[in-house]
Amino acid sequence: MQYPVCYFTYGSSFQTVTVNIASMSEDIQVTKETGIICGLTLLSRTFGFLRDAAMAWFFGAGYVSDVFFVAFRMPNMMRRLFSEGTLNLAFIPVFIDYLLNKGKAEAFLLARSAFSSLFFILTGIVLPGIVFAPVWIRVIAPGFMASPEKLSLAVFLARIMFPFIIFIGLSALTMGILNTMGHFAAPSLGPFAVNISIICSIFFISPNLKQPVTGLAVGVLIGGFLQLFLQLPFLIKKGIRFWQYSQPFHPGLRRVGLLTIPSAIGASVYQLSLIIDTLTASFLHEGAISHLYYADRLVQFPMGIFAIAVAIAALPHLAKAAAMKDYPGLIQSFMFSTKLVIFIIFPAMMGLIILREPIVSLLFHRGEFDLCSVRLTAAALLYYGVGLWAFSGVRITVSTFFAMQDTGTPFRIAIILLIIKSFMALVLVAPFGFRGLALSTSLTSVINLIILLRTIHLKLPGIQWRALANSVVKSLIGTTFMALGVWGAGMFILPDIGSPFLPLFLGVSGCIFIGIVIYMCFSFMLASTELKALLAAIGWKGKHLK
Repeated sequence: MQYPVCYFTYGSSFQTVTVNIASMSEDIQVTKETGIICGLTLLSRTFGFLRDAAMAWFFGAGYVSDVFFVAFRMPNMMRRLFSEGTLNLAFIPVFIDYLLNKGKAEAFLLARSAFSSLFFILTGIVLPGIVFAPVWIRVIAPGFMASPEKLSLAVFLARIMFPFIIFIGLSALTMGILNTMGHFAAPSLGPFAVNISIICSIFFISPNLKQPVTGLAVGVLIGGFLQLFLQLPFLIKKGIRFWQYSQPFHPGLRRVGLLTIPSAIGASVYQLSLIIDTLTASFLHEGAISHLYYADRLVQFPMGIFAIAVAIAALPHLAKAAAMKDYPGLIQSFMFSTKLVIFIIFPAMMGLIILREPIVSLLFHRGEFDLCSVRLTAAALLYYGVGLWAFSGVRITVSTFFAMQDTGTPFRIAIILLIIKSFMALVLVAPFGFRGLALSTSLTSVINLIILLRTIHLKLPGIQWRALANSVVKSLIGTTFMALGVWGAGMFILPDIGSPFLPLFLGVSGCIFIGIVIYMCFSFMLASTELKALLAAIGWKGKHLK
């Protein structure tokens, strides 16, 4: 079935905005845009793992790495909140509403006003953050107070990295503007600059410093600047001159401001859960924070490439449908985005769980990162991994609420969930240690998704849950056979943990390839609509698509 799609095109003079009806189905358009984001995010995440591998090689999973990850926790949380779409959950719906109903000139004035206002707001956050670094380091890692040396180093590193928040916040705003205007490439490549900068700092800055880990902090700061700088030419090309006059108290900013704080909390239960994990893990054995960090990085790989990519691509479509009061279109976009995420995340989750030790060994087992660190990180990965489907589902569901400019519902749910998370962390850390922290994060996300879906059912009663359940069952069947195939193949082609890089690489790659083939075959036999959309998005015109 074909759906009319509204999108914006901008003439070379950037003097008018026209709304066109696309012949392409909404589902295929979202899939194509997701594919662009996925491909470029995959490149960035690949270099992200090269970055983490270099960090593990040089710094291992112990005293120095724990200190760096604590110092980086606050800037990194801001990075995830901003660059992975949370800021844009508040901005994009308002910006699209202005484009549709008030014209390009007023919408661009809003964009310029948002850019300048955000700069001053972030500066106002960064300066106190630097001054009061000793305070918030004690808050998120109270266990460090027992070691003045660790606390002092963490404060020093945090002060270097805190201005990163300014660059990453402005970069996220430019990403939202560019995505709304149909440009996804440059924003998706932005994190690539951060990873390259950190890798270069490890090899070229750290060895020349008395405290080598300082080089990492410098690399983070330079990378944030590059991520913003690379997007500005594309923003200018689209017609937004951010240095021109901007109304300080633009009416649209009031709406964005009212949406921003609840959207940040409502969309970031997982990120705030990691803060709780860090706080609790600071009291555990040395290296616990690092094991959780590296496990989280592996979970972030499929979530960033697929779930967040779908959420970023879907948000403009959801927001446009909501702005035009096109509730059937809004429901259609929500359903397809959810089904597409589940279709991809289920097999990724099972593959990550089954191959967790070989993957951790392949990526991190070198230098200071020994076999014990491999096994402990893989253990944390297991408990984070079981919640991957819920982490991903939450992203799409929350985006739908914010497209309707309803931030209150996710906010209220988030507050309740954070209380539950804190209680679970304290209860589970006793029997499971640091593994219990990861498990509590996964369980919290499952509860979060259940409550959000129940609530969205009341707001959008036209959602076809049976069709959604049918798609989920098909994905589960394919994932089950894929998991059996990967497990069986692993018994024959995977070498022992700790084997040299090449045998491990070939073994893991072989298992992943076998899993993809099995999953695609079963999805084809089950006539998966998500597979059809993926094939149509790349131009495949088989009879089964008709």
